[in-house]
Amino acid sequence: MTVRTIALCGAAALAFAVNPAWADEGGDNAASVDAAADTAEADAGTGEDVIVVTGYTGTKTDTALAELPQPIKVITADQYEAQGAISISDTVKYAAGVLANPYGRDTRVDGFNVRGLDALQFRDGMRDIFSYYASITSDPYNFSRVEIVRGPASVLFGQGSIGGLVNLVSKTPDFTTRGEINLVYGSYDRKEVLGDVNLALADNLAVRFVGRARDAGTYVDHVPDDRVMFAPSIRWQPTPDTDIVLTGLYQEDDTGSTSQFLPIIGTFRPNTVAGEQLDRYTFVGKAGWDRYNGRSLQGGGSITHRFSDNVRLSLKARYIDSDLEYNTHYADSYTNPQDPFSVYGTDGRTIALTADASDARMNVFSTDNNLQFNFNTGANIEHKLLVGIDYSWNKVAKRYAGGAEIVELYDIDYDALLTYDPSGPFVAESQKQLGVYIQDQIRFFDRVSVVLGARRDRVTGSSGQKDNATTFRAGIIGEISAGFSPFFSYTESFLPVAGRIDNGDGTFGDPYRPQTGTQYEAGIKWQPTPNSLVTATAFRIRERNRILYLAAGGTTQSGKLNTKGFEIEASHTLPGNFELLANYGYSKLKSETNTSLDYMPRHTASFWSTKSFGLADEAQLRLGGGVVYSGKSVSTSDIWSIVTPSHTTVDALAEISWNNMRFALNATNLLNNKYYASCLARGDCFVGAPRNVMATIGYRF
Repeated sequence: MTVRTIALCGAAALAFAVNPAWADEGGDNAASVDAAADTAEADAGTGEDVIVVTGYTGTKTDTALAELPQPIKVITADQYEAQGAISISDTVKYAAGVLANPYGRDTRVDGFNVRGLDALQFRDGMRDIFSYYASITSDPYNFSRVEIVRGPASVLFGQGSIGGLVNLVSKTPDFTTRGEINLVYGSYDRKEVLGDVNLALADNLAVRFVGRARDAGTYVDHVPDDRVMFAPSIRWQPTPDTDIVLTGLYQEDDTGSTSQFLPIIGTFRPNTVAGEQLDRYTFVGKAGWDRYNGRSLQGGGSITHRFSDNVRLSLKARYIDSDLEYNTHYADSYTNPQDPFSVYGTDGRTIALTADASDARMNVFSTDNNLQFNFNTGANIEHKLLVGIDYSWNKVAKRYAGGAEIVELYDIDYDALLTYDPSGPFVAESQKQLGVYIQDQIRFFDRVSVVLGARRDRVTGSSGQKDNATTFRAGIIGEISAGFSPFFSYTESFLPVAGRIDNGDGTFGDPYRPQTGTQYEAGIKWQPTPNSLVTATAFRIRERNRILYLAAGGTTQSGKLNTKGFEIEASHTLPGNFELLANYGYSKLKSETNTSLDYMPRHTASFWSTKSFGLADEAQLRLGGGVVYSGKSVSTSDIWSIVTPSHTTVDALAEISWNNMRFALNATNLLNNKYYASCLARGDCFVGAPRNVMATIGYRF
């Protein structure tokens, strides 16, 4: 095997070196080797053959990442756990062109912004969430890696965000018995027990159990962060060519909202009338009533069968049943954002407080099935042809109750606050999507790769909405010399929008048209040595059919948005398990009409490094540190613009592994930088998470 064919993730290499008992964790969809990242590294200096690491999300085939004409980011669990991630949003904060937690840490939902636009969340290649505030957040401990696809990706995944998607890959069994248990104690009285056990019951049968129990508070009073999660799975290989995996999930969260929607006046900007500022972590609500409590049940499975070396069948499906209870209070920061207190008095302290109570139920069924054909059309022309069909159905039902009252925001009489309970029938909306796709990956002379794809979708909604869409993709990458591989790609995406045009007079017009997007991207991958990779890329995204909210009331749909940017990411692993990761992203959004967009930072950057040291008695010390930078952001409305300053946070890791024991100390926002993640011209601010420290004692066998 030559080093040119190597695309080995530095994070994976580090994980294998530090934790050899877990190095062969495998699974379907190339999981036996794709605990990978988008770095290309080998164990330099050993002289041994290494594994070719493949990407799956970018093409739905086993293809070396170095052969993909797009930057696919893969973040291993070992990497994001070392970085102190406590949510899915945290797992992506060291990726180029990605803004994690754009509105601060949110215990209700995971948020990530890719290339200046909101990204959708997928799980095992199928969309995971179809409505805000209808489900609870996913648990990062339940996944082996997180994959990021930048830009439109509808050809393989159907309706999706224009900016990109984040795909979570579930842990599944392999045929090596091993396990771990961890005890965690941290800031805000966080107490956790986590376990991951893989049992090989036979040469072709294995089970895995992943679980977490957590009792914790947060930096906002009366907002807990409690969770119980249990994820069993089973793998059976009745023949060497057939692989069957069944997965399940039970998760229950008892939490609230760390996002308190505090007014700009009195937090980010001074309240000159009251002469007093609100504490940035003020709880606005009623203890015991305000909550975000939910339960999620999921069951899924996949079957992969190889009819021959040239024909492969993949079938997978998942069902989600979710229940959620969400009660919250928030101040009226919006009627007069520049002076919200003046609407309700002259003391600069009195404001309206709204109470919202909702119950939600979400049911989702998804399936994705494809056939892969490998063949040649010449001595030096290889094809991977993928033909597939997928289907999804989702139903989201909600009911509401609520009211408002006048309060003294600086000294709320919490006991006097009114509460509400939703009653009556649920109002449901449902949607179905059927898609057919085809993709051909063509490899010329083992140096040039071309990807061509097309898809046809039909989407219907319970409101009578019917949308059809055809999307395309094309890309090319080729190795020229000295490890340089330039690439170019064109991709498309579409996203159906529920509802109808609001005429502003209580009546509604035509259904909304789907939002559509196109992206042109050009870049270069440079692999000067087997353990280094630099990727630089420039892109331009054009989005159409944005919904415009009119100043006089109502909506229209003619908004256009152009996004252009540049990204560079580099990874390098030195001898002695010394890992370096550096990323920078620039995105500039320009609207052709006044869409009242909340603009994201143009500049993001990050740097992460770990180094392992040998100690006495075969002990290993691993030290790590990182810096994450987000540039200033500007939010504009008809009456004013708000500039949220840039901010920088520092993370750190100290870990000792000895025999089967592991002792780790993680700190995020180590210097306790007090900052606002974003303030919106509509009138409210979102605070960044303060310092969080966690100590872990683990045992592996």
